[in-house]
Amino acid sequence: MKLYVIRHGETDRNKANRVLGRSDLPLNATGKRQADLAGIQLAKIHFDAIYSSPMIRVDQTAHEITKYQHLAAPIIYDDRLIEMNFGIYEGVLRNDPEFQKVKRNFFKPLSGGESYLEVACRVYSFLDDLAKKDGKYGLENVLIITHGGIMRMIENYFHPMDPEQFATFFVKNCTVRTYDLPALNRDEKKPLSAHQLNELHQAIPELIHEQTNREICHISGLYPNGPHGK
Repeated sequence: MKLYVIRHGETDRNKANRVLGRSDLPLNATGKRQADLAGIQLAKIHFDAIYSSPMIRVDQTAHEITKYQHLAAPIIYDDRLIEMNFGIYEGVLRNDPEFQKVKRNFFKPLSGGESYLEVACRVYSFLDDLAKKDGKYGLENVLIITHGGIMRMIENYFHPMDPEQFATFFVKNCTVRTYDLPALNRDEKKPLSAHQLNELHQAIPELIHEQTNREICHISGLYPNGPHGK
């Protein structure tokens, strides 16, 4: 299954570089043109399923895109794709120093809003549910129309980022990103098998032996600045 994930078109608040979040604003003229061009760009791809945030700006973008689809699949609205609630920071400039500071507290909810952890829970749940449909429903190409904050979570689901990469990740309006589902190297939420446990048990003595050798070399002066010369 290939996912095509697109951010909605521009709104007036996007143009002003202000936090939009749960403020349910429509596309402006530029946003409508962006969505129209995205529809033309994606017209030759048949989407077996289309998922959308229910917010106005995303719904408008979805309809602009699907009007170019031949026998378009119905739009399925999913609340898990709705934008993050930024609480008291809705409407502030995106580069506001206080906002930039608090948005890096990934586990703590913004005052009156959500935490990034809460957003990750719902977005990952959506993607996990979609992965379960892989191979069962003949879904080859799936379109997801959503928000910038949700695209950050989707990117991290497939390509884990460090805190600074995560905090600064940004996609422009109507940017399309593609992913393959199911994602490689994701935990399948299954207990370790006897074979996997045996491999781990065998590896432990080797790790202890390697660590001991490093400590001996460091004490003896072979690595005065550490085993890697640092």
